[in-house]
Amino acid sequence: VQLVESGGGSVQAGGSLMLSCAASGDSSNRYSMGWFRQAPGKQREGVAVINSYGTTSYADSVKGRFTISKDNAKNTLYLQMNNLKPEDTAMYYCAADLKWGTLRSGFDGNWRRVASWGQGTRVTVSS
Repeated sequence: VQLVESGGGSVQAGGSLMLSCAASGDSSNRYSMGWFRQAPGKQREGVAVINSYGTTSYADSVKGRFTISKDNAKNTLYLQMNNLKPEDTAMYYCAADLKWGTLRSGFDGNWRRVASWGQGTRVTVSS
């Protein structure tokens, strides 16, 4: 599956953005998908993941502010980001894997095991 992110940009603290990830080449319904981010000089980290049943997991730092959702009819993954903070500044990557366990492992730190990645979209939050 090929993944293309969009929706990044620059906002002030407290603002909102919605990221989108368009999947092609296969049905997104078969995949567990998620959002990861990487700030300069830091490791890539899991932000939110969702499986084909709608089960979700969020990083503690984004709980209550970010919402992940998936529209299988449109083959698209979303990340609604509200009340953005300067520490949310990063490159955001969409990821997909046929196995929920592999994606959850990626969310917990083993991100290199996840099969498919987009090219990333940059989010910058100013104070």
